[in-house]
Amino acid sequence: MPSDPPPVQAGAQEPSQPAALSSEAGALAAGLPSDGPAATTASTNLASPFVAAVEDSGPISPGKADSVSDDAAGAEAANPGPPRKGPLSFLSGALTSGLLAWLCLGVSGRVVGYYADHPPLYQAQFAQSIATAMKTLIVGMCFLATFSFAFIGVGLLLTFLRSLRPAVSGKPS
Repeated sequence: MPSDPPPVQAGAQEPSQPAALSSEAGALAAGLPSDGPAATTASTNLASPFVAAVEDSGPISPGKADSVSDDAAGAEAANPGPPRKGPLSFLSGALTSGLLAWLCLGVSGRVVGYYADHPPLYQAQFAQSIATAMKTLIVGMCFLATFSFAFIGVGLLLTFLRSLRPAVSGKPS
């Protein structure tokens, strides 16, 4: 336990005390443990943006809260949504997905080759059943990943080709 700070005389105040108190309050507000001045200096770095934002904002009056919501509504009207994706995004996604499909196909072939060379053989029927089920799951997941990436790549490639055509006016794309 750290020792308590020395008592403050009436009329005299240490300049570092308000910062320590505000950082301790910030640590408590952020849900961080506070064990006196040593802990507050360590937690000051974590909580200082939160404390600064709270201290700078001041009290919120009902009129001020309404103006904040009006500003947010105005910003939404000016920016209707996320920017549209372009053909380059579709092409890079198709190439990435195709590369991942090709890598997964290689892994799938190696897994099938491994199980062909090393079939699970156990004397107990229960162990043989579990080993066969695991082999089926592993091979199935490898090929599922392969074909998932492949179909995503084909879809993105078709979307890329479609995005190259000029848009017909009057019909949404």
